[in-house]
Amino acid sequence: MSFFQSLNLNNNSRTTRTPTFKTQNAGGNPRGHLLKQYAEATLGSGSLVHAVVLPQGEDVNEWLAVHVVDFFNQINMLYASITKFCSPETCPRMTATDEYEYLWQDSNSELYKRPTKMSAPAYIEHLMMWVQGYLDNETVFPNKLGAPFPRNFPMIVAQIMKRLFRVYAHLYCHHFDIISELGLPSHLNTSLKHFVLFVKEFNLVDDKELAPLRELIEMLIQA
Repeated sequence: MSFFQSLNLNNNSRTTRTPTFKTQNAGGNPRGHLLKQYAEATLGSGSLVHAVVLPQGEDVNEWLAVHVVDFFNQINMLYASITKFCSPETCPRMTATDEYEYLWQDSNSELYKRPTKMSAPAYIEHLMMWVQGYLDNETVFPNKLGAPFPRNFPMIVAQIMKRLFRVYAHLYCHHFDIISELGLPSHLNTSLKHFVLFVKEFNLVDDKELAPLRELIEMLIQA
């Protein structure tokens, strides 16, 4: 039995924890709020495949924005549940098994213009602050109804989603035992499945980026 086959995909227990970063308001404008309600209603219908599909007649950028905020909040809360077990001592590198290591890079930072090794908690803190910076920027994620999204918005979303996936990968590969003890496997599995279906629906993340969890993803998609 492989590592991913040994994961409990059917644990229905849920635990709520305090986010490490501030929870974002998904859909700051009225249209975004309606799309969020639609997404939640569709998600509750039991079909994740249908939940990610763009509603007819709606703006794709609004749909992308609502889901980016939602996944940011989900990952934020999931990671917050295990932060005391993820330290520079326990996780000195940002990895997903020993095969994959992620280096932090931010072209807008003088310190991190080049890929930089750092501990998992430091990497994730930089990542979440980086994403939050985009979410707080109204020229990228507009809050006013009818305000335009930047032309490169899909590219920004793709970069955000690619990096957010790395938190899932680290959680599964290095903290799943704690996730299980906290009763969170079902929540984590559902969140990852929703995430993967969404990025595949809109071609946001290359399959090679999903490689650390490929076997698990195949199992979840078929479940």
